[in-house]
Amino acid sequence: MSKNFGPIRQLGYMVRDIEQSMQHWSQTLGIGPWFYNERFAFDSFVYGGKRHDGIELSVAMANSGDMQIELIEQRCQTPSMYLDFLATSGEGLQHVAFWPNDYDTAYRQALETGYVVGQEGQLPRGRFVYFRSSGHAGTVFEFNEITPVREEIIESIRQAALDWDGSEPIRRS
Repeated sequence: MSKNFGPIRQLGYMVRDIEQSMQHWSQTLGIGPWFYNERFAFDSFVYGGKRHDGIELSVAMANSGDMQIELIEQRCQTPSMYLDFLATSGEGLQHVAFWPNDYDTAYRQALETGYVVGQEGQLPRGRFVYFRSSGHAGTVFEFNEITPVREEIIESIRQAALDWDGSEPIRRS
């Protein structure tokens, strides 16, 4: 657990083929079910301090115990930390996420610690921000604002994994 931001709650992986990745995680690793949103909706998206409308992502989430796994496939060329990662590192673990109790305080604390905002935005279910550090390459972390809607989604994904019998490994929304 981070003494600054609490426990890591999510591991976010960049993938080039989300369908293939969900199949691998569910069939090979036995992790699922995957809650898949082929066209993830953003109210706003800012990368490098500039607003970019129309970013297109596919996102899938499942749990392994209390750890949420997120798979992300970017389906456009809108500038983002996602494309930066694919260009420099290929597929793999792109970020870890914290779900702080007080989003605004944690946000300020991250800035005071020397992290810089790489990208941030607003989803229908709350805000998010990705931080990076120029002093330590590869250290990308995300904060998600925990709203009642997001809390309900998180819990439903966690509960589905607890009793999952391997059937219906991909659940589309």
